[in-house]
Amino acid sequence: MAQRNTWQRERVRDALADARGFVSAQSLHATLRDENTGIGLATVYRALAGLAASGDADSLQSPEGEALYRACSTQGHHHHLICRSCGLTVEIEAKDVEAWAHRTAALHGFTEAAHVVDIFGLCTPCAKRKQAQESASA
Repeated sequence: MAQRNTWQRERVRDALADARGFVSAQSLHATLRDENTGIGLATVYRALAGLAASGDADSLQSPEGEALYRACSTQGHHHHLICRSCGLTVEIEAKDVEAWAHRTAALHGFTEAAHVVDIFGLCTPCAKRKQAQESASA
């Protein structure tokens, strides 16, 4: 069943596009609440799920198990580098990962293999900030 294109869904889409990196539904809802939109948390969840299903948003699970969303700037299959500190996200191609996934699936008799690979780490500015903090406290 297709989702209606309501003003609430469009406002969630806009807020997601304005967000830096991946955000949770709760975080996005807090932003919308602060703007006095009147959009409820359940509406935010439904809109994000619809955007992810249609390919207009990326969805992933954080290391802590929370669902996170980001406006998708690349159509088709891709992967992400995600800063654990500031949330900066870089979309990447990973041809070696693609080849490995298909080889591994075939080796075990699987076809139509699909996978999700997201790499979490620290971006250069956050790594430098962390190093400076560690040096200062030593």
